[in-house]
Amino acid sequence: MNKKQGIGIGIVVVCAIVTVAMFTGCIEEETATPAVTVTPMLTPTPSPTPTPPLKTVLDKEAVEKTPWMKVVFHDPSFAFQFQRTIGYSYYDGADYEECLCTACRIKEGDCESWYEEWLKTADRVCEIADKCLAEGHNVSAREAYHRASNYYRTAEFYLAYRDPSDPSILETWRKSRECFIKAAPLFSPPFEVVEIPYEGTTLPGYFFRVDDSGTPRPTLILQTGFDGTAEELYFGGCAAAVRRGYNCLAFEGPGQGRVIREQKLHFRPDWEKVVTPVVDYALTRPEVDPDRIALMGVSLGGYLAPRAAAYEHRLAACIANGGVFDPFEGLVYPESPEAVKEYIIQDPSAFDAEMREKAKSNTNLQWAMEQGMWTFGAASPSEWMLKFANYTMKGRADKITCPTLVCDGEGDFDFPGQAKKLYDTLTCPKEYMLFTVEDAAEQHCQMGAMAISHQRIFDWLDKTFAEIGSEQS
Repeated sequence: MNKKQGIGIGIVVVCAIVTVAMFTGCIEEETATPAVTVTPMLTPTPSPTPTPPLKTVLDKEAVEKTPWMKVVFHDPSFAFQFQRTIGYSYYDGADYEECLCTACRIKEGDCESWYEEWLKTADRVCEIADKCLAEGHNVSAREAYHRASNYYRTAEFYLAYRDPSDPSILETWRKSRECFIKAAPLFSPPFEVVEIPYEGTTLPGYFFRVDDSGTPRPTLILQTGFDGTAEELYFGGCAAAVRRGYNCLAFEGPGQGRVIREQKLHFRPDWEKVVTPVVDYALTRPEVDPDRIALMGVSLGGYLAPRAAAYEHRLAACIANGGVFDPFEGLVYPESPEAVKEYIIQDPSAFDAEMREKAKSNTNLQWAMEQGMWTFGAASPSEWMLKFANYTMKGRADKITCPTLVCDGEGDFDFPGQAKKLYDTLTCPKEYMLFTVEDAAEQHCQMGAMAISHQRIFDWLDKTFAEIGSEQS
């Protein structure tokens, strides 16, 4: 690999990880103009530098497999994050008109405008929630707190591109968490804010139980990925679990949520060291059936959860949504990961200089670098990428013994081919679940399609736990 090729591949890599839940496309930023009401999503155009292009982002055939229509935004990043936010309306996490009116005030591709307008909406909805609570309208208050929590999360999303030490990040994230916690006593039964012992400190989490009977029930442990929060996980799985008779324990580990923002703990590849204390905690609770504990990881959690399951054998099932065998390999595809690592090691300063120069004219790229360096504890883009290269299921996938579900999507471009590779490498009982355009759930983690996503995933889990029960009897 020559120097020009190496730099090009590096740029594509960072574009690809711009978010764990985003089809970014390596495109130059558009002039900040007011968003329009309804437009087809523009096909991303190649960055002029990559040689060769990243097939999963720039391949016309791959794009044509997902004929999505995006509301409001031309920018594919903004379009996806808008869909992510509004998709939680299925569980009272958003309201269509609130989201649409907010989006129409946002300048295309302007992250400051994104932050300011979502913050205004979040503040307004939070005031509604406080007023409803004061007047004794508990259902209205709970629903408004949920929406406000989600909107604050959305407002904060792009702030890392400024500087991870920017006080607005912590302030806005705290508002999201506080709104969510205010809703706790308004549930029936109330969910619990928990602290899970972990290496001399604690990991934050929420425990949602089906009822107050104390009856041991199947329990789902749910975790997020590169940029999500435990509060968001309620809309992404906890609500669905409780409706179906499962307890749910949502938590944040190093590199995520409060753990990175307040505790300053970064991502680590040996995620079993994170999940084992969470399982230990779950087993202290009388409501948890020790023989029916499942772990689900979403987005980058599609690597983290299988990694943990390879060593934590008290899990009765594992769900990777979407599955990832080697995230670094997925990002640099179709290039050789070894060749890319070699280039970065040989000339990290050139790699860093080119990345930072490109980031000056590409907000998504700058956000990706800042988010990655922040959450992985790296001082430079090259250091971040080399740290990320340590995340792999090679030599580990065959250690998983519990039934495992690997989810994939026809329009999920984050880690191309990785879900199928993980599935093919597994030797445990397994199932490959592909979400298609016909399902209207083909995107990363089925964003915007919570109904069909949770129906299929939890139906699999129901069946899996039923088989475990019949074997025990």
